[in-house]
Amino acid sequence: MRRSKATIATLLTAIALLAISVAPAAAAQPNAAAKARAEHQRIVDYWTAERISGAQPRDFVRSPNGTFQPKAKPVGGGGGGGGGTVTGASWTGGGPVVQRTGKVLFTMGGSNYVCSATVVQEPTARSTHSLVLTAGHCAYDEVARAFATNWTFVPSFDTSPTFTCASATIGCWTAVGLVVHSGYANAGGFNTQATIHDFAIAIVAGGGKTGNTTQLDSAVGGGYGIAYPSISTGGSVHAFGYPAAGRYKGKDLTYCAGPTFNDANNGNATWGIACNMTGGSSGGPWLAGFTQAGAGTLTSLNSYGYSGLSNMYGPKFNADTQNVVNAAASRTGNYIVP
Repeated sequence: MRRSKATIATLLTAIALLAISVAPAAAAQPNAAAKARAEHQRIVDYWTAERISGAQPRDFVRSPNGTFQPKAKPVGGGGGGGGGTVTGASWTGGGPVVQRTGKVLFTMGGSNYVCSATVVQEPTARSTHSLVLTAGHCAYDEVARAFATNWTFVPSFDTSPTFTCASATIGCWTAVGLVVHSGYANAGGFNTQATIHDFAIAIVAGGGKTGNTTQLDSAVGGGYGIAYPSISTGGSVHAFGYPAAGRYKGKDLTYCAGPTFNDANNGNATWGIACNMTGGSSGGPWLAGFTQAGAGTLTSLNSYGYSGLSNMYGPKFNADTQNVVNAAASRTGNYIVP
């Protein structure tokens, strides 16, 4: 059967349009993966030796007049105590906490900072992304109201204290998104409202030693679960972090252990524990029911201190915390939970 030239031309045009519409969809996934790898490498390249050495702890202490001050001088204190209470000692017990807890580098307001963080269980497991818990002030600028950039996590830092991804024990992971609660984002400064909501989740994708698609969960043998709400007053916790100020050098996984108490000066809205960890430990995990074998449930994190007191304070995990974790579980970008 003969077809007119016009019919054939129309058919060819339709086929061409179909090919054009299918091609971008087929190419979208590889392009997205390539962009993700490029962004990961950009962040890795950003952290030169000079920038790393200049990164400062982003920690807060409350002064006698009741205001929070950044980068305050660290308080003094002894090492591990007796009677089941440890106020600051090197963790030598090994176990999964070493792999799951690490150091964080990030940029905020044109300055580079360092904090601590730990891997957490995802509410719904994904094969491509993992979640990392840290302090809100290690992910979001509460004054400028802007997310941190160049956010990088190095787990198991204690076993090979370097930020060079290829030399680190497990490598490094960069954030594709950061999630905080509006209670923190809208605090207008580091104040009582901020301390109550001082938690954040970093969403990380590919990483490892070479920046490939290695999943962080698999690399560290899984993450810790989180309790909502957290423990009762007097419950015992182990707090971990990488303090980098005062007598601490930031290369050693340090811990405190003992009972929690309410911070009466903060309206009993946050937890306290006897602990002399200094700047750089912010974002480090508090674990209830902790064992060296890997048991433990996240109940809080290192958030702030008081000038002249060898205590550490942290938020009480609740429904707001759970909403942040749940929001992060389904996203791949920055987000403020309303």
